[in-house]
Amino acid sequence: MLRIDGLTFRIAGRTILDGASATVPDGHRVGLIGHNGAGKSTLLRLILGQYHPDEGEIVIERRAKIGTVAQEAPGGDETPLDVVLAGDAERAELLKAAETEQDGHRLAEIHERLATIGAHAGPARAQRILAGLGFDEAAQGRPMRSFSGGWRMRVALAAVLFAEPDLLLLDEPTNYLDLEGTLWLEDFLARYPRTLIIVSHDRDLLNKAVGHILHLEQGKLTLYAGGFDRFVKTRAEKIANLEAQRQKQDAARKHLQSFVDRFRYKATKAKQAQARLKMIEKMEPLPELPGEQRIDFSFPCKDELAPPVVTLEGAAVGYEGRPPVLRNLNLRIDPDDRIALLGSNGNGKSTFAKLIAGRLAPAAGEVRRAPKLRPGFFAQHQQDEFHLDETPINHMAALLPKASPTEVRSRLGAFGFGATLAETPVGRLSGGEKARLLFALMAVDAPNMIILDEPTNHLDIQAREALVAAVNDYAGAVILISHDRHLIEACADRLWLVAGGTVKPFEGDMEDYRRQVLAGAFDEGPVKSAAAPSADRKDQRREAARQREALAPLVKRVKAIETQMEKLAKDLAKTEAALADPKNFADPARLADLGKQRADLLKAQEAAENDWLEAQEALEAAS
Repeated sequence: MLRIDGLTFRIAGRTILDGASATVPDGHRVGLIGHNGAGKSTLLRLILGQYHPDEGEIVIERRAKIGTVAQEAPGGDETPLDVVLAGDAERAELLKAAETEQDGHRLAEIHERLATIGAHAGPARAQRILAGLGFDEAAQGRPMRSFSGGWRMRVALAAVLFAEPDLLLLDEPTNYLDLEGTLWLEDFLARYPRTLIIVSHDRDLLNKAVGHILHLEQGKLTLYAGGFDRFVKTRAEKIANLEAQRQKQDAARKHLQSFVDRFRYKATKAKQAQARLKMIEKMEPLPELPGEQRIDFSFPCKDELAPPVVTLEGAAVGYEGRPPVLRNLNLRIDPDDRIALLGSNGNGKSTFAKLIAGRLAPAAGEVRRAPKLRPGFFAQHQQDEFHLDETPINHMAALLPKASPTEVRSRLGAFGFGATLAETPVGRLSGGEKARLLFALMAVDAPNMIILDEPTNHLDIQAREALVAAVNDYAGAVILISHDRHLIEACADRLWLVAGGTVKPFEGDMEDYRRQVLAGAFDEGPVKSAAAPSADRKDQRREAARQREALAPLVKRVKAIETQMEKLAKDLAKTEAALADPKNFADPARLADLGKQRADLLKAQEAAENDWLEAQEALEAAS
């Protein structure tokens, strides 16, 4: 599908790719990884033809359709469903041509191609993709102008997934998704039937959705089999073997050189010394050991508090002039709590975090905080408050007016800001560097509670691992909102579900939550907690039998509709075959009759698909 051969590319004199080569076979799902600034996005632009290499070439299978997420989604009166359906340009063009085409032979070809690409099932498929990315039925029919930029980017992602290109290129697609959307996308991409290259720093996505890792390091590309965890193990073994070879080669060189130094000027040994010199010269230098980019930082905590840190009794919270977003909050947070908030975007996770942080006052009920509580709050939108022409030193010095320049630099250095980076204008920092600057500024007051709202956006894998270590070493309470499942599983020991207008503990683990998200449980309100494992087996069997009996009518209805859909599909195929039969081209009346039959069958098929979707959703909800 894709061959990269000796690719070299430079930007402003800096070499990004240096003779890089790799081959991605047809049907492979590949995760493209590398530290921030390594050139991953640049490589995607080269594949798309937006950049042109200085040397080498990129060869893509002939006639392969390449797709990527559009930079912007429309913001007019079109609905998300309209935009997604238009994402498959071939389907849209064929449907438009079918409405105006007069030539019977050409019309038959059009209908044959539409049948081949499954065009008539398009609306149902588009609806499923949008639903997976968080758009309910009502949202799918709203005008695009009513959505924020993040939701429009979800529509752009849905459009390219619907188009199902032969080569799909995705660059950090989860940055605009919540955890629920990320879990759905992970499952969708794991079953993607064509070639996929995805840039991501999400470990779970790279373990579950791809079968190979393409590592970009020091301008070179290396393809590894397996997901991310296997890549880490294989690469560690490769580095260890390389180091062992280097030590062995150094020992051999030292031994040979010792002989040469002793005997090169002794007549009887001169030839042997020269032979050993040639052996040393012929030793091929081993490649340099790859340098690991390591980042370490920590969150200081002083004034540790006695429990409870925060208590909520009958509390409600919302925004002025609007009904409360969350009600009936009866919760308690202790100093050693590590709590992750689950729930779809829009359910109120950030609102709840602001209430805990004291940035929103309760609309009802009571919120009691420890007198010395000092929360630190991290939110991605705070990056918009940076002064882009000022440096990290300026921002840190503003918070520490009495600190010496050495102390200011030391504070920044603890979060990976060396001398050069600390003096770089914020406008020129990468997204990950801005996030680390936010961490550094948040840590200034040594808060005894930290609230992290999507902290991993733009962080590479090394920085994410540093964040995991920093959170686990932190002495205070932690409230975490993240679409990164690895971060939640590594750091949180309690899960709270924000859904149905309130916040309640979720008793299952992340795997329970994932299963229920993919089953559509969150579409019908709060996700249910995992069943208690201690139930008696006989009672469990009885309950299972009762559920099967209750579900039987729904199962029967789904199967009946599926049988109807199979019959309609066969009838439609026969009709389209007749339309494509040259024998019927000379009989206009026959063609007209067949055209009417086909139109009726398409309407019946669409109605059956809608009935099937409703029945399936009812069955899943009941299950």
